[in-house]
This record gives sequence, C-alpha cells and structure tokens, in this order.
Amino acid sequence: MKETSVLCLLFLISLLSCTTNQARLTVSPSSSQFFKGDFVSLSCEEDDSSAGWTLRRNTSKGNITQCGDGWGKPVGSSCNITLFPLDSGVYWCESREGPISNMVNLTVTGGSVILQSPVLPVMEGDDVTLLCKTKTTPSNLPAAFYKDGSLIRKQPTGHMTIQHVSRSDEGLYKCDISGHGESPSSWITVTVCVVVLLVLLVLLVRRCVHRKPEDQDVGEDDVITDI
Repeated sequence: MKETSVLCLLFLISLLSCTTNQARLTVSPSSSQFFKGDFVSLSCEEDDSSAGWTLRRNTSKGNITQCGDGWGKPVGSSCNITLFPLDSGVYWCESREGPISNMVNLTVTGGSVILQSPVLPVMEGDDVTLLCKTKTTPSNLPAAFYKDGSLIRKQPTGHMTIQHVSRSDEGLYKCDISGHGESPSSWITVTVCVVVLLVLLVLLVRRCVHRKPEDQDVGEDDVITDI
C-alpha cells in the first residue's frame, strides 16, 4: 500500500511540474543568440489571459528590472527590444502574486558569428537544427559545431541537425566559421517530462492491477471473527 501511495505522489508531483507553469515566455525570432542591433519581441503568454504578468530580467549589471525601466518598449503583453551586448542576461515573466514563468538566457554579441539554437527546452525524441550564422554574409557558409568544447562535425552549409535528441545531447554548443570567427556558447536543454509521466503512470497502473488482497488496508471494523 505504501508503494502505491508513493507512486501516486510522484505521478502528481511530476504532472504538476510539467503542466502548471502560470505563463510561458516566448522569444521572436526564436533564438538564444543575437547580433548587436537586432530586434526581438518577448511575450508573456497564458492559456487564458496574459494580464497581470511583467517581463523582468537580470543582466551582467546584476540588477533586476522590468520592461520599460530603462530598456525595452512594453506593447500589451510583449516587450520589444533593440538589442545591445549589455542586454545579455536572463529574462522571465512574473505575476503580482509571485509565480514566475520559464526563464530564457539571451546572449547579444558585437562579433560577427552567432549560433541559432532553441531558446526553450526541447522534448526528448525531437529533431533539433542548429544554424551557424554570420552578420554580413549568407548563412550557408561551411561551419564547425562544438559541444562542451569538443568538435562534433563540420557542415558545408552551416546547418547541423541532431536527430531524436536525448538527455546525452544536453550541453553547451557553439560554432565556428573559418575567416569570420566563433559564436558565443549557448546551453541546450532536453526535457523528458512526458516520458517520466508515462513511466510513473505505467508503474502505478501495474501496481493497482496486480495488488494482492492481503495488500489492502484492513480496519478494525472490517475484521471478521468466528462466533
């Protein structure tokens, strides 16, 4: 009985952690790296309503401020920003009641190469495409891609696709274009939340189906004595 209770608790905790984000921060265009002078729009999105959420950030200056407080232009539930290197940092949505959304880490470089990679966590099993991009030339130049400092492969067109990503693909990625330079590094997160839920659900169902009669709780009122 205790084992079944633990499985129920784990399932509920996992379900809540996967589904109860009060809001989601989205980035358009979707990328974790940008060139100096690029334009980006950050939005706080909810299933029902976007009211009551404020976009905040923490940059290298070390102070937490909100959109419109010396940076960005609030437009409804969005914040439009023309980016500069000092805008690099962590961004999130926050409500008056305290809950916060997912966090995204944006990097703005004054260099000539960036790596376009998913800004939000990717689901295990999905395909992920990375693009090594220069600011002043076409984006189909040969590029070398690195993970955690080690060369993965060189691609003739500047694109690299990781098929059916798993947790082992999680890490710090960057790219290099000969004659142009190296991009900053960005972390790619792989989430397995759905897989965890399915495993816990299967274990819970199997436990409930195969429970033996003696595993059930028996109260004092349920005890039958011979007369």
